[in-house]
Amino acid sequence: PASASEEEESVYDSDGYDDEQSEDSNDDDINDEDPDSDDEEEFEDQGSSDEDEDILEKQREDDDSSEGDVEILDEIEDYEAPRTWKKQAKRNVAGHEKEITSKEANWVHADDLSSDDEDEAGFGNRIGRIPLHWYDEYDHIGYDAHGSKVIKLDGKGDRLDQAISNAEGFKRFMVDDALNGKEIELSERQLELIRRVQGGAFAHPEFDGNPDYIDYFSGVDKEISGLTSGRIERKSKFQSNAYERIQIQKLLEELKEGKITIDQLRGKMKTKDKNEPYLLWTGDEEDELAMRKGPQHLPAPKLPPPGHAESYIPPDEYLPTEKDLKEWEDMDPIDRPHGLLVPKKFDNLRSVGAYQHSVREAFQRCLDLYLCPRSMKRRLNIDPESLVPKLPKAQDLRPFPTTKCIEYKTPYDGDVAPVIRCVSPSPDGNYLASGASDGIVRLWEVQTSRLLRSWNISKIVTQLEGKDAKSSESDSILTITSLEWNPNKLHHCLLAAIGKCIVIIATGTGNADGSVVTKALLTPAKNGGKVTNDRAAKAVQWKAMAVDDGKPVSAYDENSGPIAALQTTREVASVRWHKKGDYFVSVSPKAGAGAVLIHQLSKGNSQQPFSKNKGEAQLACFHPNKPFLFVASPQHVRIYHLVKQSMVKRLISGCRWISSMDVHPTGDHLIVGSLDRRMVWFDLDLSNTPYKTLKYHERALRSVGYHSKYPLMASASDDGAVHVFHSMVYSDLMRNPLLVPVKILRGHTVTNKLGILTIAFHPTQPWIFTGGADGRIILFQDI
Repeated sequence: PASASEEEESVYDSDGYDDEQSEDSNDDDINDEDPDSDDEEEFEDQGSSDEDEDILEKQREDDDSSEGDVEILDEIEDYEAPRTWKKQAKRNVAGHEKEITSKEANWVHADDLSSDDEDEAGFGNRIGRIPLHWYDEYDHIGYDAHGSKVIKLDGKGDRLDQAISNAEGFKRFMVDDALNGKEIELSERQLELIRRVQGGAFAHPEFDGNPDYIDYFSGVDKEISGLTSGRIERKSKFQSNAYERIQIQKLLEELKEGKITIDQLRGKMKTKDKNEPYLLWTGDEEDELAMRKGPQHLPAPKLPPPGHAESYIPPDEYLPTEKDLKEWEDMDPIDRPHGLLVPKKFDNLRSVGAYQHSVREAFQRCLDLYLCPRSMKRRLNIDPESLVPKLPKAQDLRPFPTTKCIEYKTPYDGDVAPVIRCVSPSPDGNYLASGASDGIVRLWEVQTSRLLRSWNISKIVTQLEGKDAKSSESDSILTITSLEWNPNKLHHCLLAAIGKCIVIIATGTGNADGSVVTKALLTPAKNGGKVTNDRAAKAVQWKAMAVDDGKPVSAYDENSGPIAALQTTREVASVRWHKKGDYFVSVSPKAGAGAVLIHQLSKGNSQQPFSKNKGEAQLACFHPNKPFLFVASPQHVRIYHLVKQSMVKRLISGCRWISSMDVHPTGDHLIVGSLDRRMVWFDLDLSNTPYKTLKYHERALRSVGYHSKYPLMASASDDGAVHVFHSMVYSDLMRNPLLVPVKILRGHTVTNKLGILTIAFHPTQPWIFTGGADGRIILFQDI
């Protein structure tokens, strides 16, 4: 056989081992004669495979014509295998069966000799797991089973000599056995195992990776699944069990009597064992009685314990006199002090006879239990402190206004001080403007509380409207209803709503740059404006005012005082600036469709956004970032899109009369104050209903507002108090806003049932200005 294998071409020699190709080639195709099968790997039973569907389809097409393995194996007819196997069916990757010839099976199957049978003569090295480098200084590398030295292999030469000897073809596949000191030539079967492992297939070709499953216990085919097929059935299998028959009879009787149900028989409900021990008092008796099905169990009320009057030896003070007995006879038993019982004294317990009213009282007791309506009241064992939300301490939420620091005293003539209706600080926080019921706008210095300027707007508007000067002073004085400073730091001007007019006032507090910008901004208003909208022209008129009010506060400004007025058809209730300081909105509740007007100061123009009146408008303000307009009626707040000219949302406040409104600097939240003591918080991204409704004040709310920089919110009421809240709004939409009351500020006196009418936060500091009906303006700081 050895000579035959040397003369004939090796079965597993392929083109991949020629000198022209690299030794690292991975081409393991057995059949090299077919040029179309260069890219296929034909291994038998590769087990679980992850080839693409294209490869699988190609293998299915080539399955019928794939006979390369058998044709090559025909060349090894003279090879003698040590053992033989019978012919068996195999499967390819596609799952189709293919036949393996007896010659192929004889070659690929070989006895797996154990390690003990490989060295029967005992000349192998027996040193075990000892490192070989321990024998570097010796001429041997260990000892065999007979005790002889295993001499080292000499004359191997270097690797270049080994490559030359392998190229000659005599020792092409040799392995160096360093343990036994010799070279071993690999057999054809060993080479085939190595190639199959390199190709990703099972090492042994005879291993079936996908054997057919045989269900031994299913009984599908009795001839195949025959572990118990030949057994004779027992006689007891065909006869009924006497014990089971008795148990079935008992279950049927219990089912008829109603002791068990069909669900218990089917196993849907568990039956309780009567003999199983259980706790008498578990503490859940009331819950079990309340939650069980059927009529509710109501325990009878307990009778009061007996007192001293029921004793057979009662004290003398409990024994009735003849006068008491006569009075008790005229009274009903219910009104008597002891009912039907008459206290008596006996010498001993044996002398006590039967109670004559026992049957009557028992019958009355049964009537009470039967006729008196009763209900079960379950008590919740909940700690009241656990229901209160855990809020952070107020000291950890600083800064916020805490102390009254500066009071601005309003000068007046007469006995009664004017009511402060509105206050507004400048954007830099250095000045404060206030409007009172005497029609005078006053300009204050914040740090020193010094009065810088005063403008009698009521007198100017009266002359502008052409009213009779001979009318009484009380009738001619107009109240300033709204006042707001321009939010732009470069625009030094005010808006004051008084009567039917909106007066534009130049404050004269600008610097070098601000004075130039303010002068350019107010130039169209000085020229009388120009209303281009026909509907707006009927509702408002721009009029210039030539009033010289003396020297301005700043040396850079040229003008100081009222410069123009916007005259409407009805009384103006509110004015609000846009954040950029060019547009402002005015509200005249009684003006119908022209109640809400939008004005542009840089062009001296006005617009009427609505052609119809949807409810009586009370307040209006702009969104800080989007082209939205908030319009508040007595009960609702409507949000309009000014560009699309449509209503976006209608907020339902649940209030009777809305008195104030303010928008959060982010534009996502809105607070509304009402005259029915409610402060309502709206989350505009959440819903059109209130997110929070607060009712802390004792009287009507007059003003609410957010701070522009700090997470603060405040509300003022007629009870003379200002409630300050820590209102943190998070950028994370999954977190709810944190609302914590931190301080109640008091300092104003309630006058004519009016308290604090206006509040305004300082633009840069955690301070708050308050104005009340007592004519005082107070600044609260964080000290």
